Amino acid sequence: MAVDYGSLPVEEAVRAARASARRRQVLDAAVTVMGKHGFHQMSMQDLAAEAKVSVGLIYTYFGGKEDLLLATIVRILDVFRDQLAPVMDAAGDDVVDQLAAGIRRYIQIVDENLDGVVLTYRESRTLAPADRARIKELEIATAAPLRSVIEDGVAQGVFRDVDVDLTVFDIMLIAHGWALKHWHFGPLYTSDEYIRLQTRHVLDALVRDDRRADYAHVLE
Repeated sequence: MAVDYGSLPVEEAVRAARASARRRQVLDAAVTVMGKHGFHQMSMQDLAAEAKVSVGLIYTYFGGKEDLLLATIVRILDVFRDQLAPVMDAAGDDVVDQLAAGIRRYIQIVDENLDGVVLTYRESRTLAPADRARIKELEIATAAPLRSVIEDGVAQGVFRDVDVDLTVFDIMLIAHGWALKHWHFGPLYTSDEYIRLQTRHVLDALVRDDRRADYAHVLE
């Protein structure tokens, strides 16, 4: 979650910003090391070397490997939560434009965190049950803007009367697929091409037949 350092006294804001930067540095390194060696094989010494910090400094911010893994996953989910709604709101009042903007930003965030998304799928089962439950709750929360706009589109008669929950998770899986199957999609499409084609695929299934002429620009 974004932190408003401007609300803090200057010295405290500097310390908070420095700590946040250190945490990002360690988490970026953790994604790299876990991506190479896996969660169980990652040593704190390897992580410290990758992050170019001491092992002691890592323990200043994180309680251990499980804490690092959880923080890595939560950080990505926080980006989804913080960025989807503003982007969709900025797209205007039309539900199709809002949903298209949400799909675009969702896939862009995945593209910016390819290794982290793969890591989430591969290693989240390692987390304690309570932490896995937290991840599930956060993932559902991140999808709230998508859910809301689809519900609005159905109510307005723009979208078909679909199973909203199923549709939302289909969109999320399409976005995650850019990371999980990047070995296949990466050589074939740029991220913008993938976004355009998948957005058209989703909207083609959603937009009612009697409204398709209004949205030919995204359906063709």
